[in-house]
Amino acid sequence: MNAPLHLFALAGSAPLGQRVAMHLGMPLAAHEEKEFDDGEYVVRAPATVRGGHACVIHSLAGGPGQGSGDRLCRLLFFIGALRDAGAARVTAVLPYVAFARQDTRHQVGDPLTLRYVATLLEAAGADTVLALDVHNLSAFQNAFRCRTEHLDGAALFAAHFAGVAGSDEVCVVAPDGGGIRRAEGLRAALARELGRPVSLAFVEKHRRGRELTGDLMAGDVSGKLAIVFDDIIGTGSTMARAVEASREHGAARVMAAATHAVFAGDAAGTLARAGLDAGAVADTVHDGTRAGPLFTVLDSGALFARAIRALHDEVPLQ
Repeated sequence: MNAPLHLFALAGSAPLGQRVAMHLGMPLAAHEEKEFDDGEYVVRAPATVRGGHACVIHSLAGGPGQGSGDRLCRLLFFIGALRDAGAARVTAVLPYVAFARQDTRHQVGDPLTLRYVATLLEAAGADTVLALDVHNLSAFQNAFRCRTEHLDGAALFAAHFAGVAGSDEVCVVAPDGGGIRRAEGLRAALARELGRPVSLAFVEKHRRGRELTGDLMAGDVSGKLAIVFDDIIGTGSTMARAVEASREHGAARVMAAATHAVFAGDAAGTLARAGLDAGAVADTVHDGTRAGPLFTVLDSGALFARAIRALHDEVPLQ
């Protein structure tokens, strides 16, 4: 594509944006963000985007002083400003998609917030939405009318755990039935990295409100390195149950892996008390800083950089 590429990262996402820019071999483009005493703010796009392709990196994970809704609103304002400034294409790069877990209506009145987020991004002017390891891929793809591209982080984690597995037999564990496909992706990627078979297991889980139940485990972790893999660690309760189940069924070592390290409350302490040996998370939520000392933070910058380059050059994503 002849139009120039302009790479932006909004406040709170600048460190990840810098890593993506480094892998692309280009600087982040300048823009202006200003807050006012009454709580309002302005995000101003540069006139240089006219006729170009603007990519905006912004994780929607909330934090102190800036919740997920506020971060979404800033992104919407900036996408609109880019369109008003004449950008020919706008790609929203969302390392973490907030509100994505509310994708199914379980009772009358339940909000389908993922669909509402999609509607807002499209209305603001996004042509493409690029995301990594969303909670429910089918729901994500069906929520949008504009183009969506989804990145799979399995290879990122497979490369890491291939280096720590040594000669151990390895089993990838899904913490619930809904995560089996995700765990299978890591199992296959890790088997390719190791050049030997890797097994699969999953833990029974039923949720009723905040209560989690289920005692069964399908698969054999005895004497193996068990890697519990999920898309998000929130409070840590789901992951902790799977860690404890792996211990009870004889795993030699138990590690955790999750793309998005939300780590609400005392999640790190919950996992440590469950008997976790170590773990790995990506840098999509506050650069992985909430995960604590047991976790290695993996750089997703190269993954996003390759996807952005492919989108800009209008070639298929690998």
